[in-house]
Amino acid sequence: MPKPNSQTTVVKSDLVDKVYEAVGFTRQEAAEAVDILFDQIKIALGRGEDVRVTGFASFNVKQRKARIARNPRTGETVNIPQRKTLTFKASKQLLLSTNKPGNETSNP
Repeated sequence: MPKPNSQTTVVKSDLVDKVYEAVGFTRQEAAEAVDILFDQIKIALGRGEDVRVTGFASFNVKQRKARIARNPRTGETVNIPQRKTLTFKASKQLLLSTNKPGNETSNP
């Protein structure tokens, strides 16, 4: 178990465990549920659709125009093709819960 106030990373298996504990699925069913959720988000974003999870965040696909840039090391110009980028915007509820007293972590 991690020490309080230490920075940790939640990984996919941790999410599967939380679903397993909360819903009562088997671990296999919980893993499938988490995979399906992530897959559906990826599919929607791949189609260029925005995804909004109320109370959590929104994921938006933005189209970036093609442009000409300069390599700072060589000064050579480089063509950067048009591409899609993904933005993440946290909901107000997520921001509030993140900034609640007691959620502070120590700065190393």
